[in-house]
Amino acid sequence: MINVEVIAVGRLRDKALLALWQDYTKRLQWPLTLHEIEIKKPGDEEKKLLAKLNPRAHLFVLDEQGKSLPSTKFAKKLETLSGDGITNIQFIIGAADGLSENIRKKADFLLSFGDQTWPHMLARIMLAEQLYRAQQILAGHPYHRE
Repeated sequence: MINVEVIAVGRLRDKALLALWQDYTKRLQWPLTLHEIEIKKPGDEEKKLLAKLNPRAHLFVLDEQGKSLPSTKFAKKLETLSGDGITNIQFIIGAADGLSENIRKKADFLLSFGDQTWPHMLARIMLAEQLYRAQQILAGHPYHRE
């Protein structure tokens, strides 16, 4: 079974977005942990993010310069990782200004949600939905339609 951790800068306070996050994470059968990193002073972000990294986890960093994957290929990537014995998967979502180069270099995979720019809080919801969609694709459930 895949264990997912989302490490995200900022606290999700918007009630509508929080409801969407909770809806998708409630549907998800894979264990999911959210670590919200709050930054009090400049320079803390990188240190706090690095402190949350599990060296045994496969690290996806959400980045606008990353690679965009269709949902089926994202699901296949998760399945392949699981098949290779990697069960801990972490995702980092930075703040509005993105992530440091040092964090980006730690990534096993730079993932993009396309060429458009998305608000970092909305990226959490999109990630939760894509994780749920991947789970359904791998289970052969008709949620995903092609």
